[in-house]
Amino acid sequence: MGNCFSDVEGGKQAVGGVQHSSTATNNNNVGHNDAVEFFYRSRGLQQRFTRVELSLSAINLQDRDIISKSDPMVYAKNIDGKLEELGRTEVILNSLNPIWIEKVTVAFQFEIVLPLVFHVYDVDTKYHNIPVKKLKLKDQDFLGEATCVLSEVLTKQNRSLTLNLRSKIGHVGLRNLGVLTIHAEEIVASRRVVEMMLHCSYLDNKDIFSKSDPFLRISRIVESGGSIPICKTEKPICLSMQQFGSKDNPLTIECFDFNSSGKHSLIGKLQNSVVDLEKLHEGRSGANLTITSHHGHKKVLKGELRVDQFCEKEQYSFLDYVSCGFELNFMVAVDFTDSLHYIDPSGQLNSYQKAIMEVGEVVQFYDFDRRFPAWGYGGKTFDGTISHCFNLNGSAGSFEVEGVEGIMSAYASALHNVTLAGPTLFGQVIKTAAQIASQSVSYNSKKYFVLLIITDGVLIDLQEMKDALVKASDLPPSILIVGVGGADFGPMESSTDHVATRDIVQFVPMRDVHGGHISVVQALLEELPGQFLTYMRCRDIKPHPLHEAQASSS
Repeated sequence: MGNCFSDVEGGKQAVGGVQHSSTATNNNNVGHNDAVEFFYRSRGLQQRFTRVELSLSAINLQDRDIISKSDPMVYAKNIDGKLEELGRTEVILNSLNPIWIEKVTVAFQFEIVLPLVFHVYDVDTKYHNIPVKKLKLKDQDFLGEATCVLSEVLTKQNRSLTLNLRSKIGHVGLRNLGVLTIHAEEIVASRRVVEMMLHCSYLDNKDIFSKSDPFLRISRIVESGGSIPICKTEKPICLSMQQFGSKDNPLTIECFDFNSSGKHSLIGKLQNSVVDLEKLHEGRSGANLTITSHHGHKKVLKGELRVDQFCEKEQYSFLDYVSCGFELNFMVAVDFTDSLHYIDPSGQLNSYQKAIMEVGEVVQFYDFDRRFPAWGYGGKTFDGTISHCFNLNGSAGSFEVEGVEGIMSAYASALHNVTLAGPTLFGQVIKTAAQIASQSVSYNSKKYFVLLIITDGVLIDLQEMKDALVKASDLPPSILIVGVGGADFGPMESSTDHVATRDIVQFVPMRDVHGGHISVVQALLEELPGQFLTYMRCRDIKPHPLHEAQASSS
């Protein structure tokens, strides 16, 4: 068995981590599973949510006490449809410039915009002996309010955002109410990982008519004596310090013969720590597998495990990159070959507008200048020719528009100036986006590109699209494809599978998610952080702080 491995889906099943869209609802209420979380993190996948701690401080608060200074505390909640309390700080006595110790913990999901509101109160002296969680806020003096989106904090240098405090009606007014600073820290035990390449030889053959199809499963032994699976063999295996805790902790390594029925046959197993595995690599030696008979006797087998590669390194998270100046540059391409572009006078958005708004509202926070390339394809343009990549704003020289609102405006304008035509070909759009990404690589490794293609699905250039995707997979774009209308998307879905050296495509038919428990934007964006991390890690691009990068460039 040389470097046997299973697919990612199989790995998810091994650790109990297969998720179906019908059950992916409120992730905050899902119980924490170390094994599942490791599986996603070790592959750069965005698993459920990332826990973030918010630290709070204020300067120049309003003094509401006559004899002494105010005694402030902060109340935090999110305002996503309904009010939900997230936490309260302690009370700081007699201070107009408090630095609170108590943190507020929130769940970050890249694909969800999380609005936050912070209220600062002066707590009256007579309530000082009451726990803050039991305080009735209506009995306290209101000092000011600040609102933001969690992504705004996380994308700032050093993950710190300072906001002016306002009155509840949303205006600063004549008086200076002071400022509130929010600082975010990702909750992670360690960024150290161990990467190994494992190899087995002299294995017993479990199949009668063919050779065995072996794979490894690695589990962490817990105090109760049981074990938690943390991965199936990939090439290479990447184990997180966060998962095995200490390099001396024992791990059970089992070798199975794969059976399509799901009843895999155990070939043999052994128990080793990470330290033991490191010694095997250094000594270029092997460790024998064992198997226990029906009578309880342990038999040492000829088969042995070898460690061909072993290294320890830092593995950075998506938030590590975006807080150090890395960007997601948003691009949009709209299909002008169908009749689904009706603009409702009442303001109700059509499918194209919904896709632009929902994806744009998430990604815009990671694009610093918010100037978005926007194209159309498959329409008869201003000069009377059918184009498969034209500037949505009608400009001959510039394809960029200002913000999500600029995309919406350019789209509405194009509907009056572009004649719907065909056929549906978006290979040229992918090539244009890839060219922009290629030009960026030569001078700025901190840019990653996100191309949203909205289509009616009747695609006829499958081979051209595949060729364009293969070339783009070596560059820093991810491609999100939304299918609108009732077309047969089967050929397109199959054509986007396994065609590139790196997974860069996410395809979602809008009709499949409408009315379900997961939104279009969640289905589209849930894999994007993982695709971003795969690109950065494969090229050993590290998230150096902004001041370090500026110093090295000068």
